[in-house]
Amino acid sequence: MAYNFNAVEVFDMAVRIEENGAAFYRKAAELQAKTADKLFLETLAKMEDRHKAIFEDMKAELADRETTQTVFDPDEELSLYLGAMADSHGGEGDPDIADTFTGQETMAEVVAIAVGLEKESILFYVGIKDMVPPKFGRDKIDQIIREEAQHVAQLKGFLQKAKNA
Repeated sequence: MAYNFNAVEVFDMAVRIEENGAAFYRKAAELQAKTADKLFLETLAKMEDRHKAIFEDMKAELADRETTQTVFDPDEELSLYLGAMADSHGGEGDPDIADTFTGQETMAEVVAIAVGLEKESILFYVGIKDMVPPKFGRDKIDQIIREEAQHVAQLKGFLQKAKNA
């Protein structure tokens, strides 16, 4: 059975993904021996926190029609499904990747992993966009994609600096 989503449901997933992203950086920060590396990763976690706030603000601005439920869900199982999708999409903040960190990774390695995960998140949103009918806010998903693309650009800038250091 195919699901259609509305924009608010996708923003809910985006918020969860940003929470996972912040946890990803905080986990990597905990494992670092160098104070400068810890602080850098904490800064990246705070960027994810800000990204979460941006998505929450965008969600609050959605029109009523963009928040209309697309499926009958008396047991509210859809929110569980959406949470599982956000946690297992294989991109930004992937808990499985964070759990593989040993603390031996260089900042360049951590940021390179993060860039790859952010790109996976963009692909996730591009794919899910097709599951949001236009009347339920498909165009709003482009805002999420633009925000994530900007984040990739920022991380690539950090990666270049780390490689040159």
